[in-house]
Amino acid sequence: MQERTGLVTSKGNPVTLLGPEVKVGQPAPDVELTANDLSTVKLSSFKGKVCIIASVPSLETSVCDTETRRFNEAASKMGDDVAVLAVSMDLPFAQARWCGAAGVKNVQTLSDHRDAAFGASYGVLIKGLRLLARAVFVVDRQGVVRYTELVKEVGSEPDYEAALAAAGQLL
Repeated sequence: MQERTGLVTSKGNPVTLLGPEVKVGQPAPDVELTANDLSTVKLSSFKGKVCIIASVPSLETSVCDTETRRFNEAASKMGDDVAVLAVSMDLPFAQARWCGAAGVKNVQTLSDHRDAAFGASYGVLIKGLRLLARAVFVVDRQGVVRYTELVKEVGSEPDYEAALAAAGQLL
């Protein structure tokens, strides 16, 4: 598997990402993830909608909590033509518990815990930690990547305005 270094840090320390860089203009990799009810969800099932996919290390951390709540608030205003997904390595049970406690109803949380297919396909799997780097991908209705942001420091928030503007341009 391809290894990429020098792109992301965690607490200031460089980490190695596994998988290829996903670039604007390419088809979004289609992977299977696990929903909170343990069903399998393919990313291709969202074709026909604009998708904002937020890759986060763990919903149980303060930055991921803040990010997912912020996207949840934005999603409540975007309508049914937009799907906002938060993907992490958290177990589906933990994701469901977190969503309930946080009142998050407009973001669908999906788990990559089973085989790290999302992390490896989107190039955000942190080698050695088996966590996902913080990133945002916006995918158009045809399944083509139209925006990417790989956040340079895992503990920093993404550029919400840029991601939401990219999604808004696709509506």
